[in-house]
Amino acid sequence: MGYGSTENVRNGGRASSAGNAVTKTLNVLEAAVAGDGPRRFTDICTDSGVPKASVHRILAMLIDLGFVASEGGGRYRAGIRMLALAEEVKAAGATGIGEVLTKLSGSVGQTVHLALHSGDHAVYVHKVEADQPYRMASRVGMRLPLHCTAIGKSILAHLPEHELESIFSRAGMPAKTSETITDLERLSVELAQIREQGYSIDNEENEKTIRCIGAPVFDRTGTVVGGVSISTVAFLLPREELLAFAPALQTAVASLTKLL
Repeated sequence: MGYGSTENVRNGGRASSAGNAVTKTLNVLEAAVAGDGPRRFTDICTDSGVPKASVHRILAMLIDLGFVASEGGGRYRAGIRMLALAEEVKAAGATGIGEVLTKLSGSVGQTVHLALHSGDHAVYVHKVEADQPYRMASRVGMRLPLHCTAIGKSILAHLPEHELESIFSRAGMPAKTSETITDLERLSVELAQIREQGYSIDNEENEKTIRCIGAPVFDRTGTVVGGVSISTVAFLLPREELLAFAPALQTAVASLTKLL
C-alpha cells in the first residue's frame, strides 16, 4: 500500500514505520476493504505495513465510524458507510469517462480497461467488454500487478525512482507466466522504452493467451494516476495489429486527462 512519502523500514518482515496517524489510518482502511471478500487481520497488517497494536486500534475506530465491518474470527470487510462513499465517488467521477472508453472499444473492436494506481498495484475501475465471442476474466474492482501488465508498466514508467524501489521491495516481481519479466534491470530498460514511445505491451506476461497494449493516464498536474489498456487474445490478433491501436489509445488517454 502506501500513502504519503514516508519510507518503510523493514523489521522482521514488517514495516516499523508507516507514517503519521492519518497515513496509517488510510493504509489500514485500504487494506481492510481491498479484494473480493473479507480480509484477515494478519493480511491487513501485512498490506498496510502498520504494527498490529495500531491496526487493532484503527480497525476499532473505523468499525465505530461505519467504514469497516467485522465478520468475526478476525476478518473484516467494507462497512456500509464505505460502500456509500464509494458509490458517491464513482458517480462524481464518471462523467465523460465511460463515453471515452466506449468510443475506444468500438473503434478497435476489443475490450478496454481503465485502472487507477493504488499503492503497490492498480485497480480496475471501468471495463468496456467488446462484442466478441469470448469474455475477459477481468472485472471492476480487481487488483492487477504493476510489473507484468500493460497498465501497470505504464504507471511504473512514470513514477520517481524512490517510489519504484519502495514498490519492488514490498511487492517483488513474481512470475505470473513464463513470459513475466522478473529481472529489475530488464524491466528498467523496458520502462525507459515505454516513456519514449508512450505505450506499453503485456505480451502474455500476466495471463497466458492475453496480450494487451496500455498507456498512462495523468491528472491535470501531470502526475500519473492510472492507465488504459486494450486487451486481446494473442492467437486471434497478431502483435503488429495490436501495435496499430496505439494512436487511438493515446488519443483516449489524452481525453481522460481532461476529465480527471
